[in-house]
Amino acid sequence: MDREARNLLVALSEAMAEAVARGAAATVTVDARDRLPATGVGYAADLVLTADHVVEREEIRIVLPDGRERSAVRIGRDPSTDLALLRVMEGSVPILEIAEREPRVGQLVLALGRPGAEGIQASLGVISAIGGALRTPWGGWLERYIRTDVTMYPGFSGGPLIDTEGRALGINTSGLVGIPLTIPIRLAWRVAEALAQEGRVRRGYLGVRTQAVPLAPAQQERLGRAQGRGLLIVGIEEGSPAAQGGLRVGDILTGFHGQPVEDPEDLQARLMGEVVGRAVELEVLRGEERRILTVVVGERREAREEERWPFRGGPRWGFRRRWMPPWAPWWSR
Repeated sequence: MDREARNLLVALSEAMAEAVARGAAATVTVDARDRLPATGVGYAADLVLTADHVVEREEIRIVLPDGRERSAVRIGRDPSTDLALLRVMEGSVPILEIAEREPRVGQLVLALGRPGAEGIQASLGVISAIGGALRTPWGGWLERYIRTDVTMYPGFSGGPLIDTEGRALGINTSGLVGIPLTIPIRLAWRVAEALAQEGRVRRGYLGVRTQAVPLAPAQQERLGRAQGRGLLIVGIEEGSPAAQGGLRVGDILTGFHGQPVEDPEDLQARLMGEVVGRAVELEVLRGEERRILTVVVGERREAREEERWPFRGGPRWGFRRRWMPPWAPWWSR
């Protein structure tokens, strides 16, 4: 190997190590189960975001990067994204830096974990897919996800997926579908905000199946603005809010309560939070016409606890242990 190539490898290695150090500064140990602890990240000065499935007991211990220990309580959970928010009872935690750029397939990434006293652990790989939406086997709904080829070692759930600058792209979990996935950081932060405010995530429900389609110049002219895409409605559930509000298969949904809608993620983002139960105006293109329809947003029904998980054993300090399916890898258990 010539000197130039060797220097490039050394520079890359140093950059990876610096990225790990930067991400590790806000990565903590979450000890909330009887077996191997897991990982969490600082969301706010007194809040830690982690994976919901690793919180199995009421007594929770947080170990900061400098080794100091803090007690914590769970203030909210969202099984659909396998995220839980913990409040640290004293002191503060470092806050995770998030990436400004959107993740890309093929991008180099590092998964971080801090499951024990050995310190930070890291695994290198690339983003292999970005997808969504995904219905989990337990009846939950994941709006978007990132899949990578990094090795998620035991205790990595709840830890960050970082870019080569050490900024977070998402939160890792192995507790949703039996394979490791990453919750994109903006989705994870929206969930954390809702958990901090209400302790749960309210998700709206229209009862439509859609696919993104390009808008022709003539269609954009009818909207009175430039908008590259809309959502073609390909299915409507009987008796759903969409059906009651007059939407039809073949309509193109282009706006939600005054905000443009160009892809399913836009619609899912609009359906979170205070909009549930309220009448909203939907802008649609129907044939040659632009129409405004009023729809009362329903609340998506999450599976009840006993339906979502076939539990093993009984309650323990108000929490219940979750049975993992036969196809789940050993490190997700």
